[in-house]
Amino acid sequence: MKHRLRFTSLALSMLLASGSALADIKIGVSMSQFDDTYLTYLRESMNEKAKSYPESVQLQFEDARADVVKQLSQVESFIGQKVDAIVVNPVDTAATRRITKAAVKAGIPLVYVNRRPDDATLPQGVATVASDDLEAGRMQMQYLADKLGGKGDIVILLGDLANNSTTNRTKGVKEVLAKYPDIKVDQEQTGIWLRDKAMTLTNDWITQGRKFDAVVSNNDEMAIGAAMALKQAGVAKGTVLIAGVDGTPDGVRAVEKGELAISVFQDAKGQAYGAVDTAMKMIKKEPVDQAVWVPFQLITLNNAKDFK
Repeated sequence: MKHRLRFTSLALSMLLASGSALADIKIGVSMSQFDDTYLTYLRESMNEKAKSYPESVQLQFEDARADVVKQLSQVESFIGQKVDAIVVNPVDTAATRRITKAAVKAGIPLVYVNRRPDDATLPQGVATVASDDLEAGRMQMQYLADKLGGKGDIVILLGDLANNSTTNRTKGVKEVLAKYPDIKVDQEQTGIWLRDKAMTLTNDWITQGRKFDAVVSNNDEMAIGAAMALKQAGVAKGTVLIAGVDGTPDGVRAVEKGELAISVFQDAKGQAYGAVDTAMKMIKKEPVDQAVWVPFQLITLNNAKDFK
């Protein structure tokens, strides 16, 4: 009898071990595009966070390549695979409703990261981890307004027009501008987050003979592109004040070199860790904040070393 009991216990323990091996956690992650510098840091940090758990957490990354239809298809594929949770960095913040509906219908936790959907409210089972882009725009423009003494001409480099990050950062800039009627916006065009596109735009403005005292950029990559165009045109460093957002390693180095006046640090690690942690809590049916906000921080020459 004792032998039979021992055998039954051994069989049970083997079954449990086998079950735990099958209970690896799988999270599907759809990124709007892999070739965006900031989103690369976000992706790397998510991987780093996933490795920190005692259980096995596998992240399956997919590149939506800035295609709304492709991103929806990726989410539907995750649902078909019966992943434990889905994390989405949306291509278009105005086109997330079908993604939300599909995940909620399947009963799979959904976390939007870095870009919050435009929908005013999100249903239960859906959370967001992002930063307040309005604040980023306010921070960079207030710094520039102070440095300009409340007067001058500026140009604005917009990100992808499909993203509310672009809308809200620019809105924050204009909220500050409303207090300074002697600061005029000479040009406002999209560089779609890209360094080379912003360099081309800035070069065109210089060639057209436009004069501006500052460049307000929705991200660091475009700010660096503007700095490169000005340097190529022989404009002395610091003559035109340039402000970016993100605090990427390249952006921080540009601040240290005096190529950018400032950047506004968007915490990729904070967002990435927050997204994975929120997904894990939702999988385990633990309470979560439906909206997790990661604060921005101003980067100047004086504190740039703290962001390296």
